[in-house]
Amino acid sequence: QLKLVESGGGLGQPGGSLRLSCAVSGGTLDDYAIAWFRQAPGKEREGISFITKTGADYAESVEGRFTISRDNAKNTVYLQMNSLKPEDTAVYSCAASSWYWPLYLPKNYDYWGQGIQVTVSS
Repeated sequence: QLKLVESGGGLGQPGGSLRLSCAVSGGTLDDYAIAWFRQAPGKEREGISFITKTGADYAESVEGRFTISRDNAKNTVYLQMNSLKPEDTAVYSCAASSWYWPLYLPKNYDYWGQGIQVTVSS
């Protein structure tokens, strides 16, 4: 059973940066695509980025500001968030998929972390 644990959230300032981590245990990271989703109050869950063995993808809302990366030796995926905006405020969750290119369809993801709050405010 794969387990995902997010860390690194908290309060960020507009224009500032935060880095989220998704630590994966119970399996080999290299066997999965890992995505980051977020959900703001009153809004639907939004897939914002995922990374596979061969590449990564970003939603328009974060492209050019966020960077996803993976360290297979540490079984960890990172989300570097730069140029933060108040509208980035949300609960961020990582999820694992055995699909080769899972897109942002939640049904394609088998394992989910509990989520972590990110608040962007001055």
